[in-house]
Amino acid sequence: MAEKKEKSATRELIETLVIALVLAFVIRTFVFESYQVKGTSMEPTLYTGDRVLVNKLAFVFGKPTTGEIVVFKSPVYPTQDWIKRVIGVPGDTVSVKNNVVYINGKRYPEPFLKYRKSINVAPRYVPKGYLWVEGDNRPVSYDSRYFGLLPEKNLKGQAFVIWWPFNQMRWL
Repeated sequence: MAEKKEKSATRELIETLVIALVLAFVIRTFVFESYQVKGTSMEPTLYTGDRVLVNKLAFVFGKPTTGEIVVFKSPVYPTQDWIKRVIGVPGDTVSVKNNVVYINGKRYPEPFLKYRKSINVAPRYVPKGYLWVEGDNRPVSYDSRYFGLLPEKNLKGQAFVIWWPFNQMRWL
């Protein structure tokens, strides 16, 4: 019976580091990514400097739903990623009247809002392949009320947890 040759500690360390780097690359590229919030459009839910984890597989296996917070490639500035809340999904008709969002003619409850001031938006149908997104800080958010429908192909993933700062860590 042949004796098994032991690997040197240096070789084991190098192999472990290579495997860890490959796994980190695969996870960051295809599964999860950290995103740093910039701007005030999602206050009071998210603040500038908050870091959220984004599930990049969320929409490979499912569709966005109303209320989810998503990160997407900006339809206005394609080199930028933005973060907003999904308000309307395909098949919905969204409108805003007197600072209140209506989905299919019914008031959409938004307990997360602190700042409601909004322009009025005539009823807008959301076709297949598109979303209606708005920031939680309506007076300052540049969102679907201004740039229109967001193509679903622009989605990068669903934000699901604030992980930084640690004292603000929570599920979204």
